[in-house]
Amino acid sequence: MTMVLTERAALQIQRQLEKRGKGIALRIGVKKVGCTGLAHTFDLIDEVGSGDHSFESHGARIVVDAYSLEYLDGSRIDFVTEGLKQSFKFDNPNVDSECGCGESFNVKKKASPAKT
Repeated sequence: MTMVLTERAALQIQRQLEKRGKGIALRIGVKKVGCTGLAHTFDLIDEVGSGDHSFESHGARIVVDAYSLEYLDGSRIDFVTEGLKQSFKFDNPNVDSECGCGESFNVKKKASPAKT
């Protein structure tokens, strides 16, 4: 299981932690919402919980709980500026479709184990 940050995403995380004045990582997760099914959640954290998975890239750290990692595994996270909007952008191999506004996504269905 893996998640990777681009240099821009890592720099943004470091900036946000410095601005906050404390913290060790950005927690990334998913929650059920929106017209497509899931949306990303973000929170600066001060400690890693048991059962969390931690990933580091370019000097920045992200933390993901086991439930969310099932949907985010293999993601590459960038930080982009599009017009006046700045946001984290996910290149997630698990995504099947996204809503028109880009706020929520649906994942590919996993194959069920064959019954014998």
